[in-house]
Amino acid sequence: MKLSMEWLNQYVDLTGVDPLDFAEILSKTGLEVEGIENLGDGLSRLVVGEVVACEPIEDSDHLNLTKVNVRKETVQIVCGAPNIATGQKVIVALPGAVLPGDFKIKKSKLRGHESNGMICSLQELGISENVIPKKYADGIYVLPNDAPVGTDIVEYLKLNDPVLELDLTPNRADAMSIRGAVYEVGAVLDKSVHFNPTIESEKVQDDVLLNAVTIDVTENDLSPHYQLRIIKDVTIQDSPVWMQMRLMKSGIRPINNIVDVTNYFLLLYGQPMHTFDYDALNSHDIKVTRAKDGTLFKTLDQSDRELSNNDVVIQSGVTPVALAGVMGGYDSEVTDQTTTILLEVARFNPEYVRLTSKKFNLRSESSARYEKGINAATVHEAGDLAAALIAQLGQGKVVEGVIESASEEIEENTISLKYQTITEKLGVEITLDELKSIMARLGFETEFADNHMVASIPPRRWDIHIEADMLEEIARIYGYDNIPTTLPTGETTVGTLTKQQQLQRKTRELSEGFGLNQVISYVLTSKEQATLMDNPDYPKVELLMPISEERAVLRQSMFPAMMEIAQFNKARQNTHLAFYEIGNVFFGQGKNQQPIEEERFAILLSGIKNSSTWYASQQSYDFYDLKGMAESYLESVGVQSEITYQLTQDYEEMHPGRTAVIKLDDESIGLLGQVHPTMARMYDLPDETFFMEVKMTAVLNHLQSMSIQSPIPRFPSSTRDLALLVNEETQHLYLVSIIEENGGQYLQSVELFDLYDGDNIEDGKKSLAYHLLFQNPEDTLTDEAIDQAMEKIQKALVEVSGLSIR
Repeated sequence: MKLSMEWLNQYVDLTGVDPLDFAEILSKTGLEVEGIENLGDGLSRLVVGEVVACEPIEDSDHLNLTKVNVRKETVQIVCGAPNIATGQKVIVALPGAVLPGDFKIKKSKLRGHESNGMICSLQELGISENVIPKKYADGIYVLPNDAPVGTDIVEYLKLNDPVLELDLTPNRADAMSIRGAVYEVGAVLDKSVHFNPTIESEKVQDDVLLNAVTIDVTENDLSPHYQLRIIKDVTIQDSPVWMQMRLMKSGIRPINNIVDVTNYFLLLYGQPMHTFDYDALNSHDIKVTRAKDGTLFKTLDQSDRELSNNDVVIQSGVTPVALAGVMGGYDSEVTDQTTTILLEVARFNPEYVRLTSKKFNLRSESSARYEKGINAATVHEAGDLAAALIAQLGQGKVVEGVIESASEEIEENTISLKYQTITEKLGVEITLDELKSIMARLGFETEFADNHMVASIPPRRWDIHIEADMLEEIARIYGYDNIPTTLPTGETTVGTLTKQQQLQRKTRELSEGFGLNQVISYVLTSKEQATLMDNPDYPKVELLMPISEERAVLRQSMFPAMMEIAQFNKARQNTHLAFYEIGNVFFGQGKNQQPIEEERFAILLSGIKNSSTWYASQQSYDFYDLKGMAESYLESVGVQSEITYQLTQDYEEMHPGRTAVIKLDDESIGLLGQVHPTMARMYDLPDETFFMEVKMTAVLNHLQSMSIQSPIPRFPSSTRDLALLVNEETQHLYLVSIIEENGGQYLQSVELFDLYDGDNIEDGKKSLAYHLLFQNPEDTLTDEAIDQAMEKIQKALVEVSGLSIR
């Protein structure tokens, strides 16, 4: 938002106010000023001149020799502008003038002709090309015929005007207008505001025109207030210089007297408006409705846009003529032949305006104000004044009467606030007289009681709803610098890591100890990749407007990202692929519900583990590397004793015979195993690629709150070995569970130390040898007790089908 101090000064006295001090005061009270621009700084010896003669220079295809009256004298100037002509009033830089960019004007000779100055364009005065009227974009700026010759241009165009660039927070949309800014400036500077614009225009009665127009708002939610006015017998021409300059200094390009008035009131009242060529409309039955899916509509920028049911349009009969609050239609725009204007002044649903402007990338000053909110109480006032100014500048007449649809009444908002609350929340004692002064400066009518006050909030401050908003206003006007600085009181606490942070840190330390590299991947993946290792019990979370199709869905597993990273590295000749990631996965819970977010720990191993050397051959990663890391990790975090592994074939992405589910107290907390060779080849990875994923949240929930140190046993342990011949499909875990269940209280551990299925072993059989450790921490264990335990174990084992004890 650009704020002209010259324009502000019309409604609040800023005489003697330094722009830098003014900017600092505004910034301290919540309207941050990003910068100040003054087009008149350093400009001098610029005057209004009149071209009294203009002749082309021989041997030149663009230069003209002009005689220009600058009141005191007539000077000769060589000019190359394509639009120079006799009789024009122009901007003349006399010798000695300095233009922006330190461009000094001096007498010179061009093509043998003396040139005593320069006829200037607006660009040469420092005005941005983006806001200069298109008819003058490639040439000089032509002043009105009534411009007084010899007048200082800086004064005539009001260039000596500090313009403040405001960076407004979303809640302060009330300050996105001169009217709103005037009240804000009056409050912070404690100055009276005189905002009561009046515009005289000719009004006529024309029931034929008026009664021909009807309004139908199909849903109240689309537009709670919609008005149309008619101005007839207008002449389309340039708007006056004062208006053009105010628009350009505010960052808006002047178009013509009709369009410029709508933009002028957009800035003055913060009220967007639109004008239709009354005679270009197919029908004067105006409808505010949703567009039909697939409708094609040509906007003012001559682009054909395909509409949907979420787009709100203004229809003339059944033909769309505008995107509500966003942009008008090409076929109904005001042209040089327009004589009758249909002026639209309305409030539109911010949500629909936002959706349409974002969808078509049509962000504008109008859409920005509709999205953030406009003053509901000034729709009628702004419309009346705009119609009057259109009639005045276009030499037309306002047709008396307003065609209107209003479905929402404006309710006054009141806020009650205790004096004690002000002291407690702001930390400063504000006297009753000071409060009365602050409320008066804000323009809030307030009733003061013994222990509280009740403030009536004017509609222009629709951002104030609750007690906290009121406290902020009091603090702003009182002055944040006047609130004493105090240190917080209360007990201090020693900073420490949460249980989750401790587990994350330990996981990283262990992973790096395993020789793994940490990777960080996107939580977003493609729809195709999101199906890998997904959970069918939960819907996927998809983005409404993804940056790309490759990043459209939140992942439900770390697997797709880890495989992508491995593929990326493999393609760049990295053969040692051993990395880990701690990241989140997401599970949908239905529309408008927060997805479940779960932290995971994943490892991927693939390729060469140890390169070939003179003393050792090359080694590749295998299943037992991954299993060893998994066991070491789970043991280090304190849950290995409760962990079991169960063979699974539920994951088509994993090898069916080399994948296990990791269970913690019968709860599945992850999996580990070999990636299916077919899947590995899809990513150009070796067949021997291994993956593990663990739910860190589940591990955290089972962690013991403290570690208990057991004393070193004083009595010796005893061992026994047990050799078994079993069927090939019999699982090691199943046998260990039988041994542990029958081994008694003194069985401390069961360790597999040999697996053999070679020569001298029957087909379909394998030999397993276990090392059993017995120990009584309180007494010496006898052979008799151990033998009894072994006998019980053997009796249980022989019940297993196909098992024999060797």
